[in-house]
This record gives sequence, structure tokens and C-alpha cells, in this order.
Amino acid sequence: MLDFPRWKIWLVLVALVVGSLYAVPSFLPDQTYSQLPRFMQARVNLGLDLSGGSHILLEADTKDVARQRIQNIEEAIRVDLRRADSRIAIGEMSTQGNALRFMVRDATQVDAAVERIRPLTRGAGLTGQRDFDVQVRDGSTIVVTPTEAGINAAVESAMEVATEVIRKRIDEMGTREPTIIRQGSNRIVVQVPGLQDPAQLKDLLGQTAQLEFKLVDTTANPADLARGIAPVGSVLVPYPDNPLGQPVIAVKRQTMVAGDELIDAQQSYDPKTNAPVVSIRFNSSGANKFARTTQQNVNKPFAMILDGTVLSAPNINEPILGGSAQISGNFTVESANQLAIALRSGQLPVKLTVVEERTVGPDLGADSIRKGIIAGGVATAAVLLIMVMAYGRFGIYANLALIFNVLMIVGIMALFNATLTLPGIAGFVLTVGAAVDANVLINERIREEQRRGRSIMQTVETGYKEAQRAIFDANTTNVIAAALMFYFGSGPIKGFAVVLTIGIFTSVFTAVTVTRLFASFWLRKRPTTLTI
Repeated sequence: MLDFPRWKIWLVLVALVVGSLYAVPSFLPDQTYSQLPRFMQARVNLGLDLSGGSHILLEADTKDVARQRIQNIEEAIRVDLRRADSRIAIGEMSTQGNALRFMVRDATQVDAAVERIRPLTRGAGLTGQRDFDVQVRDGSTIVVTPTEAGINAAVESAMEVATEVIRKRIDEMGTREPTIIRQGSNRIVVQVPGLQDPAQLKDLLGQTAQLEFKLVDTTANPADLARGIAPVGSVLVPYPDNPLGQPVIAVKRQTMVAGDELIDAQQSYDPKTNAPVVSIRFNSSGANKFARTTQQNVNKPFAMILDGTVLSAPNINEPILGGSAQISGNFTVESANQLAIALRSGQLPVKLTVVEERTVGPDLGADSIRKGIIAGGVATAAVLLIMVMAYGRFGIYANLALIFNVLMIVGIMALFNATLTLPGIAGFVLTVGAAVDANVLINERIREEQRRGRSIMQTVETGYKEAQRAIFDANTTNVIAAALMFYFGSGPIKGFAVVLTIGIFTSVFTAVTVTRLFASFWLRKRPTTLTI
């Protein structure tokens, strides 16, 4: 129990050193922090209640999602049924009653129309249902109705995209570590520390990202590009992920296809190579422009530009007709999905309404920090003093473990770029008090074994062995409670649960493993007396 092999000693020491080192940047001023090596630039961020700022709660209009889905499928059906090679004549389309209705003029083509429409629908997640139900009524009328599973999947996708758009919009403000989280199925919480004008934030979230499709100017000289010179009729655009390494490329000034003509972009797989790709679809206007552009520019690159930055510049291998295409490249599933989200983020996919807004002043946050530091300092000092008075040498070991525990909590939070809120401080202080519980159990158990007349080695070893069961049982229930708070809670409750969970794991590590290591070092000196 007290025998530590050399590899385990080094593992414990490395964990303590790394955790302590990553805690240091959180206590440094900004000027000193900015001079640290990049791998050390990790610190705990302060939440809205500690630093002040703006809080906005946005709610999505799910009915708007259903309307947009009907509009999108309408455009896709129009394009598909009007293909020149096998055109199917249809009457006017109606979208009344949350369904798309239209009549096929030639009744003999109804079945063919249905067969053409069904591939335009897709599976709704893992529900086993399609996102649209296609039915034939009165012999010649086709009714396309969004299913509940399809709407739920669309809302989920729309909220995912909206969250990404909001994050990108706020990042442009240069604010430090905004908090953007989903709340429930159709709400988004936005907290921006340091921003005292919620009206500015609301205006920002109402903006739409600009997505453009332009031809790359292949006549541009790389030397001119490096000097910031673009050919006549072209402009320079940043391309941070250029596989050729050139940070900028030249694109034609004329926008060939506008971003508002893009219906959808999804991560999928190439049917030939099974490699991850991004599938895109345009509406009828965008499909016509895209077809004409690709017919005239085979074997030329085509830049996709979002907010003035090139996302991707794939090559046009052949004319792309029908309004859909695939973007291929050296994608992983994750990078392809991120690109698809970025393409869909050309505009907010769902109407968002502000249902709650408030501003927290910096004075309140500073006062909360001051009181939190006082509470934490007094609690820590009291615990340190009592442990030394009660347990002597083993109390000192417990105090050292407690100090390492505090540093490791801060270091781990910094590594994960976590945000500390006022409830988080409460969880921090609670962890400090609870961290020594394990040492109290161990030390009291050692006292019991000492009274039974065991040797010093047997006393310490049995004390740790017998106390561990109660320690692990107690902390297991705490982890379960913290997990439930994190799963069912939101905002400050989650912050409290995160700090509490990290504190539980670090306190068990420091209180049991680290103090046991200290005790083993002392026992190697063959002490003759044990005072505890």
C-alpha cells in the first residue's frame, strides 16, 4: 500500500508540477500573461457575474423553421421536375396548412413525379422516419408534409447553425471569452463579459453573415500577391487554410452566386471513395447561375467566401447541373462538418427573438470577487490551522495536499478554458472544506490502529487502506450529484457542478495519493515514534 515504484512517483510529481504551472497564468496581469509562451497561455475566465457585461436570452421561432423547410423543398422540387431531359409539368404550388400541394398536369406522370421527389427527402436523425411525407391525393395532387421528426431535426440543426453564427458575430467584437450556450431545445443564452450596452449586442446578433461564390483569378502572379497587388478586375481575399500555403488569393470582383441562394450544406461521403465531403444545394436561381458558371469555367477554381475570408476553393472538374454539388478535399469528418456548418452559417437559419436581457455592472463583479477571495482565504486558513493543531506531521501533509489541490483545480480549469462564476466560487470554497475530509478519515483511522498497538508501518498502511473505501464511496455519490446538476441545470448551476466535479477528483488524488506518497518518504527513514 505504501510501496511506490519509481514510475508512479514520477507520475504523481509530474501531475502536481503541471497542474501547478498551469494555475499560475490565471493570477498574472494581462501584460505579463501576453508575454508567456503560447503553450502556457491558458487561464480561467471570469463569468458575467464576476466581470460584468451583457446577458441576452434568445428564443427561436420553430414555426419559422417549418416554413423555411417547406420553401426549401419547394425550390428543390421545382428544379428537379423541370429538368430538360425529363420535364414533368405541374400546376401552381400552394403552401397553405403547413404543407406543399401541387397538381401534376399529366396524370400518367404522377408516379414518376413521386419517385423524383422522394430522393429529395432525407432521414430525420435516428428516428427511422423521413423529414417529409409524400402522398398522392385525388389521383393527380401531390402533398408534401413535413413530419414531426423532420421538424425536430431541422430545429436542432437550425439551433446548431444559429449558435455558430452568433459565436462568429460576437468574436468579431474582440470581446474576451463570450459564453454562448443552448438552453433547452429552442433557446440560446449569450453572455458577453465587459459589454455594458445590450443594444449593441442585439444589433450585432441581427446581422447576417455574407456568403459569396466567386471565381479565382488564376492569372495572378504569386509575387504580386505577396506584395498585396491584385490583377485588374480582381481583389485579394485572405485564405488562411490554403493548402498551397499562400495566405491570400485573388478572386474576380463579380459575385457569380450569392449566399442567400444556398439552400443547404451537409457533411456527407463520396460514394466512390467513401471520403468525407460537403454536399451543397442551391435554389432555382442559384442553381441556374451555378450551372452556367461551371459550364463556362471547367478546370478552374471556385472560391467560397464567408465574411471576406475564403473557406474553400475547390476545382470545377465538370459542369455541375441540377443545383447541387460536392466539395471534396483533405477533409476529416469533423472538418467537413465544420465547413458545412460555416456554409450554412451564411445567414441565421431561424428567426431569433430576445425574450430576456440584462446588464451586470463591473462594480458588482469586483465586489463578488473580493468577498469570494475573503471567504476562500478565511476558510483555507482555518482549515490549515486546525489540521496542523489536530494531526501534527500528518496535518502538514494534508495542508500541502490541500494547497496542491487548489492549484490543480485552477490549472485544470485553465486548461479547459473554463469560466468561473459566483456559484463556481462557492463550489471552490466548498471543495476546500471537503478536501480535508478524506485526510480526517485517514488520520482518525491511523489513530485507531495506533491504539491497537500496531507497528508504525502497519498503523499507517492499515489506516490508508481502511479509510479509502469510505472516501471513494462518499465521493462517488458527490460525483453523481454533480453530474445530475450539470445535466439538468443551466448557467450558474452548471458552473457550480463543473468546479465541484473537478474538485472532487483532485481532492481524492491529493488527499489519498499525494499524502500517502509523503508518508512513504517519511517511513523510509525508519521513524521510532508516531505522533498524531
